[in-house]
Amino acid sequence: METDRRVDLLIIGGGVNGAGIARDAAGRGLSVMLCEQGDLAGATSSASSKLVHGGLRYLEYYEFRFVREALREREVLLGIAPHAVWPARFILPHEKGLRPAVVIEAGLFLYDWLAPRKRLDRSRRLDLRTAKEGAPLKDHITTGFVYSDCRVDDARLVVLNALDARERGAEIRTRMRCVAARREAELWRVTLLDVRNATTMTIMARALVNAAGPWAAEVLSGATGYDARKKLRLVQGSHIIVPRLYEGDQSYVLQNEDGRIIFVMPYESDYSLIGTTEISFAGDPLKARISADEISYLCAAVSRYFRSSLTPGNVVESFSGVRPLYDDGAKNASATTRDYVLDFDAPLGCAPLLSVFGGKITTYRRLAEDAMEKLSPQLKPARKKSWTATAPLPGGDMEGGDFDRFLGVLRGKYPWLDAGMATRLARAYGTRAEIILGKAQSVRGLGAAFGAGLFQAEIDYLIDQEFALTADDILWRRSKLYLHLSGDQITAVGTYVKSRARTSERPNA
Repeated sequence: METDRRVDLLIIGGGVNGAGIARDAAGRGLSVMLCEQGDLAGATSSASSKLVHGGLRYLEYYEFRFVREALREREVLLGIAPHAVWPARFILPHEKGLRPAVVIEAGLFLYDWLAPRKRLDRSRRLDLRTAKEGAPLKDHITTGFVYSDCRVDDARLVVLNALDARERGAEIRTRMRCVAARREAELWRVTLLDVRNATTMTIMARALVNAAGPWAAEVLSGATGYDARKKLRLVQGSHIIVPRLYEGDQSYVLQNEDGRIIFVMPYESDYSLIGTTEISFAGDPLKARISADEISYLCAAVSRYFRSSLTPGNVVESFSGVRPLYDDGAKNASATTRDYVLDFDAPLGCAPLLSVFGGKITTYRRLAEDAMEKLSPQLKPARKKSWTATAPLPGGDMEGGDFDRFLGVLRGKYPWLDAGMATRLARAYGTRAEIILGKAQSVRGLGAAFGAGLFQAEIDYLIDQEFALTADDILWRRSKLYLHLSGDQITAVGTYVKSRARTSERPNA
């Protein structure tokens, strides 16, 4: 058992909210530790629809303030992470009998009006009979609309926040579970269990943040012994991945008869990503799996609009995540708010506890600012003002925030990189791609090849710098290369990672 240690702030949960709070707090000069029972973004934060958006459909529920804040954050994230967040155009085909065209047009007008747009185009109506975006759709769908939002690599956004937090002094501990937390006057005594070797350590913290996502209520009742004053509503969202349905970079937004919408987006060059479902969930969030009914639901939605009929047999992969929504009493999951609630408990003379309920990936940075506003009076950080809206995330420090310009410079410096690999590395690592590529004059300079443009140099970087400990960490979260590798290649990656880990110091500390 390690000896007791003391920090200003201990954060439970390595999803986007926990990593965002760690980054903000460390940048204000606080001593910070983040513990995560699995890998960073190991649950909800790597199972999203991979969008940074205002939430067009939330206008139907009159959540104007929430949508406006999300749209503001969309612009902020484009500025600080131009590699991990990028503009996209969304086609919304109009299907007669569902939302009237005039209602859609009015909603898009309001969406544009609420958004501080510097980099994104306005919405407009489309004649799908002549527009190229109408080519994949059935003949009877003649009218549509196009609007702007953003795509994001969700898991990489989490890792970038954790990486920046560590570089500002935070300690990031993965595979470390909080098993007990008790107040001792003005401090928290927290017991952490290293799940890999069953050793424990004790941390004394001036404040505790519960950002455990779908486990937030469990952490409160199990670890701290407190009852949650705010309630969570757990909702499973599932996505399917199929061979690419159409050419072009545009995404589609499909209306369903039940009022829900389904996104169809280009994914990993050769595939389309389709989702999401929303069903109530109970049980262990790590065991969430797509059901046959969910697969059929998504296939039917796509088949209603697209010329190419989709069946469950077309599905090559799927993933499910459990969203910890704040329970606002809505009758159905779709209507439940995506806004966040911060439950702050700070009795006189006692160490504060802040629990995070709800939220979405788009607003994680603003959530972190709100968390620090609540904690700052107790912790008195050296840097009191918010700062994360203008400081680039690791790799985002490219001239003018111009990704295309940066990609061109990178390809000029490494002309031996093929276009696909150059784009993937630039999107994943931004300016830090050059740390991986180094002085290599050809792919041979990157070490052993594992397939699909994955080389030893990149794996080493992920282990040494980005907290990766297993092949899944690398192939499922920090990249999506599992889609492009054979079973033998995946096994080879796992073998190398295990041998490499045995010769490396723990990368988390």
